[in-house]
Amino acid sequence: MKARLLLKERIVQSQAAFAEIVVWQVPEPVRGSRHAHKYRMALVVDETCVMRYDNEAGKGDHRHIETTETGLNFNSLDELYAAFWTDVDNWLDVNGRLS
Repeated sequence: MKARLLLKERIVQSQAAFAEIVVWQVPEPVRGSRHAHKYRMALVVDETCVMRYDNEAGKGDHRHIETTETGLNFNSLDELYAAFWTDVDNWLDVNGRLS
């Protein structure tokens, strides 16, 4: 099986911000992960990535919120997606909703 694109979307939050989500199903887990998905989910504000979830090879599942990187527990794509949007909402609440 080759990698198969499951989801690719860009959601505009405001004139200055958007979220981009890309998820692939892969034939084997990415090094450092235990599931068959490769993903990146990002919040970009004023052309700067302020938050990103990804499973870069060798690092496994993790997130970056501004300059802080922490690990993630991957249970399912649905849970990962929900956690990402919760973090987006929290970031926007702390930093002010963008117009």
